[in-house]
Amino acid sequence: MISRVVMPKLTDTMEEGVVVAWKKQEGAPVMAGDVLAEIETDKAVMDLEAFGSGFIRRILANEGETVKAGTLIAIIGELDEDIESALLDPLAPTAEGPPASQISQQQPAKSTPGPPVKDPPQQPSPESLTKKPTTKASPRARKAAEEKGIDLAGIQGSGPEGQVLERDVLQQTEPTGPGQAATTEYPLSQMRKAIARVTTQSKGPVPHFYITAEIAMDEAEKLRGQFNQSQSEAISMTALFGRAAVLALTGHPEINASFAGETIRRHHQVDMGIAVALEDGLITPVVRDAARKSLPELSQQIRELVARARARQLTPAEYSGATFTISNLGIYEVESFIAVLIPPQAAALAIGAIRTVPVVEEGIVKVGRRVKVTLSCDHRLLDGAQGAEFLQTFKHGLEHPLGLFLPMGSS
Repeated sequence: MISRVVMPKLTDTMEEGVVVAWKKQEGAPVMAGDVLAEIETDKAVMDLEAFGSGFIRRILANEGETVKAGTLIAIIGELDEDIESALLDPLAPTAEGPPASQISQQQPAKSTPGPPVKDPPQQPSPESLTKKPTTKASPRARKAAEEKGIDLAGIQGSGPEGQVLERDVLQQTEPTGPGQAATTEYPLSQMRKAIARVTTQSKGPVPHFYITAEIAMDEAEKLRGQFNQSQSEAISMTALFGRAAVLALTGHPEINASFAGETIRRHHQVDMGIAVALEDGLITPVVRDAARKSLPELSQQIRELVARARARQLTPAEYSGATFTISNLGIYEVESFIAVLIPPQAAALAIGAIRTVPVVEEGIVKVGRRVKVTLSCDHRLLDGAQGAEFLQTFKHGLEHPLGLFLPMGSS
């Protein structure tokens, strides 16, 4: 039976993907469930599995090629099957492309007069079986190095654990002297394209408004330091902000909502997105049912999700469907900023750096620790008073932080 393999649509925002590497070559035997190729989506590099068994009869997309979702990229079949009908009548992608579960589609083999045409199996060369990359590099870095004829072994990587990133490769070819070109153009990555689509759909049509508050962090930092000294795994500041946000959302369910055309959809479960910066964009892994997690549990899950996000190992289910998002740029010493909403979420929280500043208390100037946070709101769902009340609760939670360390519902 012929199996036609198409570029899958693995996320709602995915319109095209890049074939990073083929794991099976033409002529190679394939069993259902075998990994055929690595596909770079708008958020991660994922394995493309075979839905049918047989042999790779034809590969229709080269490594490094960008292919629209729903496009035929390979054909699997028996050696004595006629594949010409599959080539002449390729799958017609819809506007959305095939669903995520439909990675490959099967059709019965069509019989034709005369003997079937056989394609001789093509075995991979010994070099392709034994030659393995020794330099740790991102898929886009490998593609850029191949295009420019650069040896990755000679590049000092700036990524995690010395990983070579795309920018490291591109820096090898940027102009450095007078008289050379003053500009360099880089192609948009799949992630950057997705960000461009989503933010355009958000910032234009969605009527944003913003509310900023300054919060005293002295007690929260003190209590966090004491807690971390007695624990094997430290509580991160992002987890502390996330816990305060979760508690505030349970008290203000109108914030944990989404716009649904003619209705407002309030969510009974807090699925909190954590914005994570990557080499070529942004991804938002989601902590599911965050209100049911203690602060240590929340911190551990955030740590694991962030690590997997940076390794491009998240599945679509792990970075989609958030009901509320927080973005913490404190490590970059950013005083304050605003976040663009991710539709259909009603709100998102942007967190700046915790700063040492002079503060006035009862007429006396003291040194204090302060942070500015800004809540972005969709005015179709929320008004200023609702956003302000949420921020008051969030602020109170951080300025009286003992409740953040207690189980949900404890007094």
